[in-house]
Amino acid sequence: MTGPDRYDVAIVGAGYVGVPLAQVFGEAGKRVVLVDIDPRRVEQLNAGESYIEDVPAEELGRLVAAGGLRATTDYDVLRSSDAILIALPTPLSKQREPDLSILKAAAAEIAKRLRPGHLVVLESTTYPGTTREELQPILEAGSGLRAGGDFHLAFSPERVDPGRTDWTTRSVPKVVGGIDAESTEAAAALYGSAIDTIHRVSSPEAAELTKLLENIFRSVNIALVNELARLCDRMGIDIWEVIDAASTKPFGFMRFEPGPGLGGHCIPIDPFYLTWKAREYDFTTEFIELAGKVNQAMPYYCRSRVSQALNHGLGRSLSGSRVLVLGVAYKADISDLRESPAVKLIELLQRAGAQVDYHDPHVPSFEQAGLSLASVPLQPQDYDAVVIATAHSDIDYAALVEQAHLVVDLRNATGRRGIVSEKVWKL
Repeated sequence: MTGPDRYDVAIVGAGYVGVPLAQVFGEAGKRVVLVDIDPRRVEQLNAGESYIEDVPAEELGRLVAAGGLRATTDYDVLRSSDAILIALPTPLSKQREPDLSILKAAAAEIAKRLRPGHLVVLESTTYPGTTREELQPILEAGSGLRAGGDFHLAFSPERVDPGRTDWTTRSVPKVVGGIDAESTEAAAALYGSAIDTIHRVSSPEAAELTKLLENIFRSVNIALVNELARLCDRMGIDIWEVIDAASTKPFGFMRFEPGPGLGGHCIPIDPFYLTWKAREYDFTTEFIELAGKVNQAMPYYCRSRVSQALNHGLGRSLSGSRVLVLGVAYKADISDLRESPAVKLIELLQRAGAQVDYHDPHVPSFEQAGLSLASVPLQPQDYDAVVIATAHSDIDYAALVEQAHLVVDLRNATGRRGIVSEKVWKL
């Protein structure tokens, strides 16, 4: 298509996947439009304001000012876009079952604007079969067009790791799998115009499962070291020393670390897409479910570790003690709270009768899981115990240990810096 209102790429969903994608395509010289139902997000984007940490406001503003990127709540812009990428949330229900309601509602809107020649690519993480069994029928029924004949349809999983700078949306290889060879090639050509490396697979199902395998691999291995950490506690062995030693092996070992639980948008959630889908085939994914069980138990174990440290270190009960949780983001040096185990830990500490505050230079306040808290100044001396739940790099851990009465280090932040003190209790 040609004309002033033509877009090379339309991205439905202006979140942590959609906005970095828009930046990458914009930097490659494509005209990009982001479609989102949140007017506040749209207003911010069109003003060149970035709410995504990995997308600098200066770069976003430059793209907006040059006319290479804009945002809207109007799905009608899809009619004049060559490609439509879907980057919407696919959460789990409270019963740990996939909730595709957001995706399906958007698909119905996309179908109304679909035309011959369009390329549609789903990026949202989901179970194998979603593109073909759920998205394709909605698009075909709503448009009267046929996927693979009238329009191209593919799946390409997002691989975003917030806060990471060595691997970016542009440099991480892009996996694509279409419902037919032509769809695969159309998707590969689009992404290849902006992303360094494209890896084709034979089907959307293979691409969907690729994403799940990546995060299941991490979940299972994190569960392994979490379980070993609990065993090492009983055996009187420093799990961190063991991991450091094993990591010296140049082959056959990959470093994973224990912690207070899993956090983020992928690892705590993605494996359950496959456990749910596997039931359709009378199959039980035992490794995946066991890993989930081990990882979900870690905040409870860490609460017990805090209680033990207070009891043996200060002769105090957890109930009535003042506890400062240091770091509530799910990983270091970002503000992302999604599925953060620190939030669960705060809830458990409060439930046990502790008076809990938190300090996080990246998260000024939050409302989640029935909690409504604001970050307090870092004054370790005012608390019976400081619990390091997220090891942000801008904290002076030596000063922290010197000022604190007791430190429970769940991330080995002190050990990495060579800090040795009887005040420190490690995971």
